[in-house]
Amino acid sequence: MTIQDMSPAASEADDAPAGLSGLAQLRALAAAGGRPAMAATLGFDFAEIEEGRVAFAGTPGPHLYNPLGTVHGGYAATLLDSACGCAVHSRLAPGQAYTTLEIKIAYHRAMTAETGLVRAEGTVISFGRRTAFAEARLTDASGRVYATATSTLLIMSA
Repeated sequence: MTIQDMSPAASEADDAPAGLSGLAQLRALAAAGGRPAMAATLGFDFAEIEEGRVAFAGTPGPHLYNPLGTVHGGYAATLLDSACGCAVHSRLAPGQAYTTLEIKIAYHRAMTAETGLVRAEGTVISFGRRTAFAEARLTDASGRVYATATSTLLIMSA
């Protein structure tokens, strides 16, 4: 995955030079005001980008509700998958790519429009030659946990 694959606006703003590390790609995307396309669709943004750790933040609203009147679990799953994936992305060497092989989500409590700003923080647990393992937590401003995830990702040549 390259910076151009993540956001149409990023390729218009500034093409990433060949040979950037994953961390440099993510930082360039954020510096250009870009974000992964799914983040634009669901209304969340980068909150932090460090090597091995990436956080996203967003505010769920009624537009994300399921028929039960709470935020659809897919919103939490997308935030957590993005946090895990981008945490791994931040560890990629130039010429490497990744894809999620498996993700497990545990839902701890329901979100509503009243939940306010939530933050998904993903951290790399281990990063090998062919696989990486990451975990993420979705919390509100008070630190209450709404969902957690563990993920296995395949590392490959771009």
